Amino acid sequence: MEKQKLPNASAVLILGILSILTCCCWGIIGLILGILALVLAKKDMALYAENPDLYQGYSNINTGRILAIIGIVLSTIYFICTVYLYVVVGEAGMKDFQQNLIEKIKQQKEQE
Repeated sequence: MEKQKLPNASAVLILGILSILTCCCWGIIGLILGILALVLAKKDMALYAENPDLYQGYSNINTGRILAIIGIVLSTIYFICTVYLYVVVGEAGMKDFQQNLIEKIKQQKEQE
């Protein structure tokens, strides 16, 4: 009998990769994509566990799951840091920090 692909193997892998790539978008997009990848991976892993001889593509599910976990951790860290900065420094402080950073970069370019 021919083995068939797990239904969400490619989707889990793509979502896991995207969760890492988008973790710096305020942390929310990466978090959503990572959680979605974990939910799909759990469904496919249960399907594979029922009859492993019938399906192929388990390595994609496992890799996507690991990438999703990494993406969730990075997104959570970034989100917590962003919230902390807004609570402690405030929006005006963040703008001042950005302006000072831009001025320092301009000064360094002028010195070169």
